[in-house]
Amino acid sequence: MALVNVVNMAVLDNPAQFQSPFSFEITFECLQPLQDDLEWKVLYVGSAEDTSNDQVLDEILVGPIPVGINKFVLQADAPDISQIPQDDILGVTVVLVTCSYREKEFVRVGYYVNNECTEPYDEEVGPPKPLDMSKVRRVVLADKPRVTRFPVQWGDKEESTEQKTEEEGNNNSSAALQDGASMLEEANGKAGSMTLDDVMDDDGAGDTDDAVEFEEEEEEDDVSVEGKDMMMEDVGTSQANAGSSEVSPTVTME
Repeated sequence: MALVNVVNMAVLDNPAQFQSPFSFEITFECLQPLQDDLEWKVLYVGSAEDTSNDQVLDEILVGPIPVGINKFVLQADAPDISQIPQDDILGVTVVLVTCSYREKEFVRVGYYVNNECTEPYDEEVGPPKPLDMSKVRRVVLADKPRVTRFPVQWGDKEESTEQKTEEEGNNNSSAALQDGASMLEEANGKAGSMTLDDVMDDDGAGDTDDAVEFEEEEEEDDVSVEGKDMMMEDVGTSQANAGSSEVSPTVTME
């Protein structure tokens, strides 16, 4: 049984200018006391063809974690434009939010992102280069996340060396970015030139800045009655706010 379940995630300030920070309002449930903090990461897929262009936008530790429903805002800087090929700046890509406990990733949330030029240009010629990034808008497909959960050891710490722990942390990021690249390859397989509309269902886009009920890819985790109630409500309602605790990041990882 998972001791931590992410029950809602909202993408804030969406749409936004490309150079604006990413902001996610995350609501999660903790079923039992945890001995260690949770590690959250935000990762950006810079190119489907070259993983060296992928970026870890931020890493933070959140804790101590009280039992019950908790909520906080995870904010990460925009991608470093110098690390993204000019031809890959515009169009569809992927941003990922992951959470790990003791260097073991237990949940991964992937969102499609569309970067578009706000000024018209000749489609045959393409946008002017270099791009004026102040004229590039970012739109996150907030209501269609891909959520994957993984079983982890929640009990007493297993004996391990510092080197092994560091390698596991690096492997978590690599696996998440590979998953993001797979999402992007799937999207690119649907059409030659992708827009955000091309990766959406026929019912069209949902409202932005809304929390969503996750559609899990893995076996459903046990959630308490309180957690199930939260999944049926918007995190912005007064009832959700009344039943939640605010937790803050404790460490920013360099």
